[in-house]
Amino acid sequence: MGSRVSVSSADMGDSSCSTQIIDGDGAYNVSGMENFMKTMELSECVSYAIVSIIGPQISGKSTLLNHLFHTKFREMDAFKGRSLTTKGIWLARCVDIEPCSIIMDLEGSDGRGHGEDDTSFGKQSALFAFAVSDIVLINMWCHDIGCEHAANRPLLRTVFQVIMRLFSPHKTTLLFIIRDKTKTPIENLEHILREDIQKIWDSVQKPCEHINTPLSEFFNVEVVALSSFEEKEEQFKEEVAKLRKRFFHSIAPGGLAGDRRGVIPTSGFSFNAQQIWNVIKENNDIDLLAHKMRAMIATVRCDEIANEKILSFLNNEEWRHLKEAIQNGIVPDFSKKLSSILENCLISYDKEAVYFDDSVRTSKRRQLESKLLQFIQPVRDSMISHLEYEAVEDFKVRFDKALKNGEGFSAATKNCFQSVMFAFGEACEGFEQAIRNSLRVKEYAKSVVESKEKEEADLTHMKDR
Repeated sequence: MGSRVSVSSADMGDSSCSTQIIDGDGAYNVSGMENFMKTMELSECVSYAIVSIIGPQISGKSTLLNHLFHTKFREMDAFKGRSLTTKGIWLARCVDIEPCSIIMDLEGSDGRGHGEDDTSFGKQSALFAFAVSDIVLINMWCHDIGCEHAANRPLLRTVFQVIMRLFSPHKTTLLFIIRDKTKTPIENLEHILREDIQKIWDSVQKPCEHINTPLSEFFNVEVVALSSFEEKEEQFKEEVAKLRKRFFHSIAPGGLAGDRRGVIPTSGFSFNAQQIWNVIKENNDIDLLAHKMRAMIATVRCDEIANEKILSFLNNEEWRHLKEAIQNGIVPDFSKKLSSILENCLISYDKEAVYFDDSVRTSKRRQLESKLLQFIQPVRDSMISHLEYEAVEDFKVRFDKALKNGEGFSAATKNCFQSVMFAFGEACEGFEQAIRNSLRVKEYAKSVVESKEKEEADLTHMKDR
C-alpha cells in the first residue's frame, strides 16, 4: 500500500486543499487519508456526506467541483494543452456547506492515461465512488445523450451490475450533470436520459433476489443542465451557484441524499474506504457484502474505542486515588464512587460507538466491561477484606460487651451475629462476592464463639479443681 502524502497545497490548514488517496497506479495512500481525516477534523463531525464525480477525461470535472464546492482541485490549463490533469482519486473538504461534505475528484473514466484500451482503472474508481458516496455527479456532454457508445453508458452498465450484488445497498443519488447544454429543452433531455438509464438497468444481469427490483430501490436520479464554461462563463457560474444551494442539508429528509442507508460513522470512513478499495483492486469477486463490511468496520473501531476507554479509566484521577486510599483502610462510599467511575467509562464508550453495528457494539461493550472489572476486582477484594476484618473485630467487641452485661451466651451469640452480619451486608452492597465473604465472617464469628466457649469451660474447670 502507498504511504506517501500527496497534497495540492502546502498549507494543510486550508480546508479546501486536496489530498490524493489513490494514485495513478492504484496504490492506496493510507497515511495521506489518515492525515486528511485528522487535519480536516472529520472525526469530530457528527454527520457528513460524500460527493464524488465521474465522467470522461478533459470534460471539466475538476472545474465544476471547484466552482460548486469552492475546492482547489487541479484544473486543465487550456494554454498548456489538453493533457491528463487528475490522476487517481483526490479528496477535499467542501467549504461552508453543512453537513460536512467530503468531495472526491476521480480520474476520467474513459481510460486515457492508462492506455487507449485500458478502462479497468476507470471502472475500479467508479465502483469505489459508488460504494462510498452518498451523491455521485455524472458529468456528461449534452451531445452524448442518447448515444449508444457515450463514455458513461458502458460504465453505468458495469456499476449497476456490481452494485446489485451488494447485500444491503446504501441508497445513492445519481446527479447527472449535462454540460454545454443546447437550445433543446431540459425536459426533453431529461426524458431521453431517464429512458436510457432505465434501459441500462433493465438490460443488466441481476442476481435472483433482485430480478424485479426497481432502479429506485438503489438509486435516486436527478438531472441538471449547465451552460458552457468556456463560451458562457457568467451564465455557467450563476447556474452552478444555484446548484450549490441543493447541497446544503443534503442528508436531511427531502435533501439530495435524504433517504440514504447504511451510513458509516465518520470515524470509520477511512478504514471503510481502504477495505473497499482493496476488494475492488484485487478483484476478489467484487461482492462487497455491505453488512459484512459494516460489521468489520464496527469491530475495528469499537475495539479501538474500547482500548481508548481502558486507558482513560486507568489514568482517571478518581480511580487512582481510590486505589491508593484502599491500601490504608475502608473508603467511605467506596461502592458508589467505583460504580460512578465505571458507569462514566461505559457511557463514554456508548457515545462514541453509537452509530456502529448494534450487535458488534454490544458485544464489544460487554468485553470492555469485563476487562474493566478485571482491573477493579483486586481493589474490591481489598475493600471487602477491610470490611471483613472490621466485622470480625466488631463482633468480638459486641460479644464481649454483651456477656459482661450479663446477657446469656446463646442470646449474645445470636444478637451480636445478626447485628454484625446486617452491617456487613450493607457495607458490601453491590459486591458480587459479598455472599462468599459473609460466609467467611460467619466462620470467623463461629471461631470467636468457640474460643470463648473453650475459655469459659477452662475457667469453670479450674474453679471446680
